[in-house]
Amino acid sequence: MGMVASGAQRAEINMTPMIDIMLVLIITFMIVTLQSSRGLNALVPQSADPGSRTADNPRQIVITVIGDGTVRLNQEPIEIRALADRLSLLVRNVAIDVVFVRGGPDLEFQQVAEVIDIERTAGLNRVALMPR
Repeated sequence: MGMVASGAQRAEINMTPMIDIMLVLIITFMIVTLQSSRGLNALVPQSADPGSRTADNPRQIVITVIGDGTVRLNQEPIEIRALADRLSLLVRNVAIDVVFVRGGPDLEFQQVAEVIDIERTAGLNRVALMPR
């Protein structure tokens, strides 16, 4: 601190600590902005070959859950008790990509979950839920 001619002390700002703090903040912001963000791994739909799928060999199944204990397997009504046997037969004979499950708005999810459990026990691991 310097002395003024009249004997009063005059305060001076020391710039060195402020410059040190500013440099640390600049370096911190540079490191934070340089880090790349990483999202979740997702499966991206691939374009299909026109000749890879035929109409008589369906690779996708749509199961519609009806509240009265029946389901529709690609528009064919079937009892829910027979669904496991039918899906096991399809898994053995046809390479199935994905199974879509559709439920009505007045349906409880427990009924849909039961169908999903049946699909998993039949060996189908890729299950997708469809809106109404």
